[in-house]
Amino acid sequence: MNTIVVVGSNSFSGATFIDFCLRQNANVIGLSRSAELEDVFLPYKWSAHKNFTFHSLDLNKDLVKIISLIRDVKSDYVVNFASQSMVAESWINPADWFMTNVVSTVKFHDELRKCDFLKRYVHISTPEVYGSCNGFVTENHHFNPSTPYAVSRAAADMSLRTFQATYNFPAVTTRAANVYGPGQQLYRIIPRTILYILLGRKLQLHGGGVSTRSFIHMNDVSNATWQIMQKGRNGETYHISTKEVISIRELVEGICFKLNVKFENHVEFIGERAGKDAAYHLDSKKLINELGWKETVSLDRGLDECILWVKNNLDILKALPFNYQHKA
Repeated sequence: MNTIVVVGSNSFSGATFIDFCLRQNANVIGLSRSAELEDVFLPYKWSAHKNFTFHSLDLNKDLVKIISLIRDVKSDYVVNFASQSMVAESWINPADWFMTNVVSTVKFHDELRKCDFLKRYVHISTPEVYGSCNGFVTENHHFNPSTPYAVSRAAADMSLRTFQATYNFPAVTTRAANVYGPGQQLYRIIPRTILYILLGRKLQLHGGGVSTRSFIHMNDVSNATWQIMQKGRNGETYHISTKEVISIRELVEGICFKLNVKFENHVEFIGERAGKDAAYHLDSKKLINELGWKETVSLDRGLDECILWVKNNLDILKALPFNYQHKA
């Protein structure tokens, strides 16, 4: 039985990946700086899973304990979802973003590369490092970050490249398109839109919603991450994305249609956020051709799942904070 340490287990992506791993009968250890979130945000708690343990450990403060745990269990794999991830807020407290995403992450890599029992380290990155792009870009596209968040992630990615090349560190990097699915934090566009409509509130749409994105269901991303973890080539980066492109406005209009409400009654337009990229679209041919991955959940079906999740948990969700809560 493989032992997998998932750092950032409270994140939507991390919690959903843990659920996927447990379904593959893996032994999983989740690490996050905060106590476990409410069950509604932790997909691995929605089924009766065994072989999971959780530790509240902070990458910024508990590196020695984290590495000691990884060494004690001789983890086969480490998958790192941990980061300060909000883009707009990174302008407000940029030093916090650089501390977690660069300084602490590089220190983590420097310790992990000494763990000779490790089969592979999976570094979860972001397409934000590319900045706004024209067309679908491949994994060798140049970096052009436009926010403190994106700069911090690009710095860690470049550092990891040198560690892999110099120390033959068995590391791979993934960059996924906009992930979504049941259990996502309420400040993200899809659950926020559904929740606001159901509560009769107006959604603020930055810049008129003209920016375009590719939305991919987190179950498909988890499947891809699992395959990359086991079969990816060390030193490589893999894009995880769908070919479907949609504007934020079209996305919100689609949710309004599914909920049988008028778009204009539930949206107000405000100015664009600083440094927001107009588009980034990822070419996933490498993942498809090398590992045989394929997308299985359409956006239409995925939105229905998200609507059902919000409706089924509305009493819980409406009592929780809707906005991002920053933790230094």
